[in-house]
Amino acid sequence: MRLDTDTYREILDALMRNKRRSFLTGFGIFWGLFMLLFLIGGGHGLKQLLEKNFEGFATNSVIVAANETTKPYKGFKEGRQWNLRYKDIERLKTMVPELEVVTPLLPEWGRSATRDEHTASCSVKGVEADYVKVQAPTLKFGRYLNQVDVAHKRKVCVIGERVWKTLFPDGDDPCGRYICVGGIYYQVIGVDVCTSNINLWGNSADEVTIPFTVMSDITNSGDVVGVICTVGGPGVNMNELEGRIRQVIARHHYIAPDDKEAMRLLNMEVMFSIIDNLFRGINFLIWLVGIGTLLAGAIGVSNIMLVVVRERTVEIGIRRAIGATPRDILSQIILEGIVLTTVAGMSGVVFSVLLLNLFEVITKHQAVFQIQFGTAVAALLLLMFLGLLAGIAPAYRAMHIKPVDAMRDE
Repeated sequence: MRLDTDTYREILDALMRNKRRSFLTGFGIFWGLFMLLFLIGGGHGLKQLLEKNFEGFATNSVIVAANETTKPYKGFKEGRQWNLRYKDIERLKTMVPELEVVTPLLPEWGRSATRDEHTASCSVKGVEADYVKVQAPTLKFGRYLNQVDVAHKRKVCVIGERVWKTLFPDGDDPCGRYICVGGIYYQVIGVDVCTSNINLWGNSADEVTIPFTVMSDITNSGDVVGVICTVGGPGVNMNELEGRIRQVIARHHYIAPDDKEAMRLLNMEVMFSIIDNLFRGINFLIWLVGIGTLLAGAIGVSNIMLVVVRERTVEIGIRRAIGATPRDILSQIILEGIVLTTVAGMSGVVFSVLLLNLFEVITKHQAVFQIQFGTAVAALLLLMFLGLLAGIAPAYRAMHIKPVDAMRDE
């Protein structure tokens, strides 16, 4: 069988058109997988950045603070001011045994810490040793307050990062040195560099933390407690304990049971669950959009392969005429679809990883903007499977092309 020049030119033109179509289809697949992996990695990094705002804070905690009453009760008028007392801590420990930690916090704002000629604005926070179970510190130097410091009313303190950098600009270990706050000298025993933006009554970088007993004496507050922090034991649902906590305190302070405004309860478990549900929904949306994009790309591959088969009818007929079996034609078309999707998919993986790495550099490695290896492999396998499916229909069409029909088309 002889082929003239026009036939060869027709075959070459078809090949060039197919290359252009394949490139456009491959770019669509590349973009779909890139967007899927980039959104997954970006969402993971964004969640880590958001979680840094809650760094060290107990997820199963409830913070209790007193507020003005809004309803009369047992002879007391509405609008009454009341205070939490240290006895409330003992009551909660006794009557709500599911609580692992019940600890006081006594804050004071608008203070200044000085050392030599250096001055730093700060807030002072009086806590007990078990406060570390409410908000774990990130110590760069030294240690945190212990029970001996609290019991013996030691004039010691743990300072925040900004206070440390202001009072000790040389960056040395300040432990053992003294700073002055409100006319009283405290020995620095630790530096807390926690980056959490969620903090009780002040930024952790601007805080000076001292023993609760010392703070109580300085402010002459007696047994008044500014805030009570509670943390539930393992497996305890704080939503279920919230009502009991409110009931125990309200009963001894003559607060109406239905006066919700008289006591502020900050349930951190609810806040963390909202964030988890938010990112769970975001991840579902990412996968939904990404897989939809990949399916659209696979359909595009299938359509392109159908056009390719139609335009390569002569070529396929010639191959059949010189001895190619239907199985050869079938494997060729399917392999082309798999190779196209695989190459485009691997390019998408590489590009998404490089771009996510750039985001890590921009955020100074505060979060990991990367995808897991298993996720990338699963996405590639899914893409290869879609490429296989996309090539079946065109391959089936090509397999049934007869040499006589191909020559007739010519």
